[in-house]
Amino acid sequence: MPLLGDPYRADCPTRRILDRIGDRWTVLVVGVLAEGDARFSQLARRVEGVSQKMLTQTLRGLERDGLVRRTVHPEVPVRVEYALTEAGRTLCEPLRALQEWAITHLEDVSASQRAHDEVA
Repeated sequence: MPLLGDPYRADCPTRRILDRIGDRWTVLVVGVLAEGDARFSQLARRVEGVSQKMLTQTLRGLERDGLVRRTVHPEVPVRVEYALTEAGRTLCEPLRALQEWAITHLEDVSASQRAHDEVA
């Protein structure tokens, strides 16, 4: 029997999925991996401000959820690469839309924040 999701219910597993894909580090990591496979150090350089701990947690969570594949290449030194899975690639378009929305509305949102903060 297929699972039926209702993210408005507190006990629905879709809430955890939304938490994962709505997380800022997830949005940025998926954005980088949409450009191609990357090593941990490449991801850390590209996603400015992410700590090693948060990047590790984000990648582990994405791997657990089946959105990222971790491949260990038996070389010396060992090389580890991360790539989006097929399911992970389906996130690229909606997350890109959110990024584009943020860029397009940056000026309006910033002006609203300044106006609000002046009154508060």
